[in-house]
Amino acid sequence: MLQITDSAKEYLTSMTESERKRFAHLSVLGGGCSGFQYKWELTDEQKDGFLIDDILVVDKIAEMFILGCTVDYVKEFGGSYLKVVNPNATAQCGCGESFAV
Repeated sequence: MLQITDSAKEYLTSMTESERKRFAHLSVLGGGCSGFQYKWELTDEQKDGFLIDDILVVDKIAEMFILGCTVDYVKEFGGSYLKVVNPNATAQCGCGESFAV
């Protein structure tokens, strides 16, 4: 359903540990420049989502938007961020936080 790179898993693990939370949670909301946007949060609850690699909970509604995606942690000169590589997206904003399908 969704792949997590080793660097993304390490980053998510470090974030959950530093914030004393059990999981990272990924959902998709309507909005953003391109129609939909990714929403990240840290939580202690698995909620009604799918658990991936014991660290990332994906919201059930988001599943249809992120099928086949890869979550990566990118480090660049200007900063670092989680990147969702979405092969289903027909358009994406410059910052990578919103997309269209």
